[in-house]
Amino acid sequence: MIHGKICGLRRAEDVAAAVAAGADALGFNFWTGTKRYIDPTQAAPIIKNVPKNILTVGVFVDETPARMLEIAALTGIGAIQLHGNEPPEALSQLGAYRKIKAIKVGDHLDPERLKAELESYRAAEVILLDRAVAGMTGGTGQKFDWSLAIAAKKYATILLAGGLTPANVAEAIRQVQPWGVDVASGVETAPGVKDATLIREFIRNARAA
Repeated sequence: MIHGKICGLRRAEDVAAAVAAGADALGFNFWTGTKRYIDPTQAAPIIKNVPKNILTVGVFVDETPARMLEIAALTGIGAIQLHGNEPPEALSQLGAYRKIKAIKVGDHLDPERLKAELESYRAAEVILLDRAVAGMTGGTGQKFDWSLAIAAKKYATILLAGGLTPANVAEAIRQVQPWGVDVASGVETAPGVKDATLIREFIRNARAA
């Protein structure tokens, strides 16, 4: 089964729309450098109402393990996603939380280099592959060469991100056959403001593929 993750959630109504659409995972961005940031104290009551069968993910960028654990305990998330330049050893300091590590993929990444990077983060349960864009950490709305994601599947469980939309998610799944797909800007009307119809279409098209 393809797992569908809706990321960059800030509003209770958007979380409800994602739950109703059948999303498997919901992402909450606790990095203050993004327009999709949500304060942990605001996220906590929203996350509390998410059904237990849906994975709630806290997204962090170059945060200390101690602070990540503090926010995780406060908000009740079930997984921690590292989306910056965290060293591999950071994963071992995050306790029993499920772990996702984002790796950014450019246009000319050497497959052997990608293999080495994936293997260095093998403590992560899932590797999220996102498009590398200078000056941006995530939510770029840009895709990368999916052949690299196909190659990466040999070494890790892949959550595909980067430029996915309701229009292209089915083709992405057919080509890559990843563990899951992740979307933020592809179902938004503005950063952090989701569109319920786009969320439904994204999940429906992912399931159909």
